[in-house]
Amino acid sequence: MGEGSGEGSRGWGLRPAWPPGVLWEWGLARWSYPCLVFSAPMPFLAGVCKSRPLDLVFIIDSSRSVRPLEFTKVKTFVSRIIDTLDIGAAGTRVAVVNYASTVKIEFQLQTYSDKQSLKQAVARITPLSTGTMSGLAIQTAMEEVFTVEAGARGPASNIPKVAIIVTDGRPQDQVNEVAARARASGIELYAVGVDRADKESLQMMASDPLDEHVLYVETYGVIEKLSSRFQETFCAVDPCVLGTHQCQHVCISDGDGRHHCECSQGYTLNADKRTCSAINKCALNTHGCEHICVNDRTGSYHCECYNGYTLNEDRKTCSAQDKCASGTHGCQHLCVNDRDGSHHCECYEGYTLNADKKTCSVRDKCALGTHGCQHVCVSDGTASYHCDCFPGYSLNEDRKTCSAVEEARRLISTEDVCGCEATVAFQEKVSSYLQRLNTKYILSGRFSASA
Repeated sequence: MGEGSGEGSRGWGLRPAWPPGVLWEWGLARWSYPCLVFSAPMPFLAGVCKSRPLDLVFIIDSSRSVRPLEFTKVKTFVSRIIDTLDIGAAGTRVAVVNYASTVKIEFQLQTYSDKQSLKQAVARITPLSTGTMSGLAIQTAMEEVFTVEAGARGPASNIPKVAIIVTDGRPQDQVNEVAARARASGIELYAVGVDRADKESLQMMASDPLDEHVLYVETYGVIEKLSSRFQETFCAVDPCVLGTHQCQHVCISDGDGRHHCECSQGYTLNADKRTCSAINKCALNTHGCEHICVNDRTGSYHCECYNGYTLNEDRKTCSAQDKCASGTHGCQHLCVNDRDGSHHCECYEGYTLNADKKTCSVRDKCALGTHGCQHVCVSDGTASYHCDCFPGYSLNEDRKTCSAVEEARRLISTEDVCGCEATVAFQEKVSSYLQRLNTKYILSGRFSASA
C-alpha cells in the first residue's frame, strides 16, 4: 500500500491514528492527510426525512476471516439499516445474499414485507466457509435477486436498485467486469470495507462518485456506526417541509423526496409548474351571475346588475329598481315603471311630453278646465284660447263672463206692461228656446273639454 500524493488525489490511504470507533472514507484528500476524507455523520432531519422506496440487497462476506462475533456485528449493522427504512410491498424491499467460496440467497426481495420478520430472518443467518467470491456474489444478486420474479420492481416503477457489499478481504475472483455489468443494469453499488479490505477491489465494485460509494471502518466493532450514514443516504428530504420547493401557493409531497406544486382555489398552475395565475371564472361561464360577472384580482369574482337593477341577497340574481319611487326619475308630471327595470315619463291630461322626454307642455288649455270661461272655451292653439257666449248672450269686458242681450231681456221681462196672453206665451216660447240652446252648448262644451 502506498500513500497518496496529497490534496486532490484518489487512492488508498494509511489509516491515521484516530481514536477507536472513528469513521473515515477514501476519496478526495482533505486537511492534508494522505488521500482521506474524514466523515462526520450529518444531523438527521427528524420529521423531515423519510426513506425513499428501494429494492435493497445486502451482499455480506461470511468467509473464515470474519469471526463469529464479527459476523454478528455485520448482522446488527444490517438490522439497524432496516430499522431506518420504510419496509413494505410499496416501500422498501430487502434481500440478503451471503457469500464465501459459495453464494447463498438467504431470502428474496418479496419474502418479507415487515421489519420484524426481516430482522428475525437476518438474525438466523449463519456464516458459510472459507473463500471470498465477491464477483460471484454480485453476479448472483444481479441475475437471481434483482429480477421481477424474485420481487424486484420493473423499470416502469422508477424504484432504485441498491446493493451494499460488506467485505474484509481481497476477492478471489474477478470483480471488475461483473461489477461494471451490474452498474450498467441500473444497480447502484456501495462497497463497505472492514480492516484488511482491498482498496482497489472496493473501488472497482463501487458506483461513482467513489467518495460517496466507498466506505471503510477499522473494525467490525464500529461498523454499526455506518447505519446512520446510510440512513442519510436513503433519506428522501421533503422539500415541502424544508420550504425549498419554490411553489407560489401550495407544495404537495409525493414521497421519495419528490413534490409538485398546486394553486389555491381560483388559480391555475402556470407552465413553469411553480407559479399560479388567477382563473377567469367569468369566462368559464360557471359564475351563476344573472346579469354581469366581474373578475377580481384575487382570482375570485362578483356579480353586478344592469343599470336600473339591484343585486339580490343571493349576490347573483337581480331585481328591477323602482326609480319612480326613489324620486330620481326627473319626470315633471308622471313617472311610469317599465318591466325591464327602466321607466318613462308621461304628462297630465291636456299636456304633451316635450322632446326631452321629461317635461310637459300644455296641449289644450280649454280641456284643462281652468280657462274661466262662463259659457264656451275656444282653443286657439296649444297654448292660447278665448271665451265665447251662447246665442242671446254677449261677452263681458272681463272676456270670460256673459250677459243676455237687450232684445231677449225685453222679451222675457216680467215687468212688461202689456201683460197679454200673447206676450206670456211668447215669453214661455223664448225661455224654452233659450233653455234648449243652453243645454246644447253645455253639452258641446263638455265634448270639447273631453276631446
